[in-house]
Amino acid sequence: MKNSNSPQAFGAGLIALDLILGADPEGPVKSWTGGTCGNVLSILAFLGWKSYPIARMNGDAASERVLTDMQKWGVQLDFARCEPQGDTPIIVQQIRPDRDGNPSHRFLWACPSCGKHLPRFKAVTQAAVEVVSPHMGDAAVFFMDRLSRAMLTMAKDAAENGAVVVFEPSAKSDPKHFAEAIKIAHVLKYADQRLTDAGDVIGNDTSVVLEIQTLGEQGLRYRSKSGSQPLPWSQMKAFKTPRLKDTCGSGDWCTAGIIHKLASHGLEGFSQHGPDDFSDALTYGQSLAAWNCGFEGARGGMYSMSFEEFQKQVDDILNGEVYIAPNNPISKDVEESVRCPACTSQAA
Repeated sequence: MKNSNSPQAFGAGLIALDLILGADPEGPVKSWTGGTCGNVLSILAFLGWKSYPIARMNGDAASERVLTDMQKWGVQLDFARCEPQGDTPIIVQQIRPDRDGNPSHRFLWACPSCGKHLPRFKAVTQAAVEVVSPHMGDAAVFFMDRLSRAMLTMAKDAAENGAVVVFEPSAKSDPKHFAEAIKIAHVLKYADQRLTDAGDVIGNDTSVVLEIQTLGEQGLRYRSKSGSQPLPWSQMKAFKTPRLKDTCGSGDWCTAGIIHKLASHGLEGFSQHGPDDFSDALTYGQSLAAWNCGFEGARGGMYSMSFEEFQKQVDDILNGEVYIAPNNPISKDVEESVRCPACTSQAA
């Protein structure tokens, strides 16, 4: 439950509409907010934060579905329609069994019906900086998963106002932007299969205090900094998931859990944490990731149970108890699908 004292998180990056084609080919197409930034901010809102996405939504059908979904979870939409506005990205997630019968997913960036490319990500511009930065004085966190000049400016502004900057790159970006980002960011999290050459950034010339490399089903490894000295890497195993339905979005749940445990009091509180605090937060993040694997889609579990049920199941995972997510019916509102813009124009 949010109140006036709820921590604030601002985020810029990939905020998209996810269309989920489940393992049941006869099942309905499900839709909700997606993209790393969209997921992290929605999960933080679910955990009681006031989260503010910074985006360029223009009122198209995809953006209206995203806005409706975020509003459902209490996400703050003050800065979701920054100028210049543009089409909202659409990502199709297709879930199918692999050759061993285990669920696997792939992302489609083109419409499976007409083959046309779906709208892609466009970064916010300097116009957003002028609108958003004056309102980030109380931000505890600034999250980014893509880079642009405007995003770096907002991240720097947020850090100077006492926010923890969390950077989760999905791919290697412009080298100059990346170098600038790790001079600003306090937490860097990346997947080993995507950014094998992005590691070992903790040093005197960066602001990174906590560096996390995810390793898929092998868990993750991390290291932190004590004073100016980097500590050795530590590895943590992933929690077992008794019922695996889909791994999509589990990294986003892990990120949100880490932020929730470490950054609710901004940079001042974050700077007081030590190795034990980092370990506890990463353990909590991994428990959320394991819980999420029991549902289709990046945040399917949020539409399947109450917050109290969610808390109970995560506690069970943390306590090492056998966890099997119940087959609760999913909320009907996620069956509100959005047609491909190209298909829609052809039909017209």
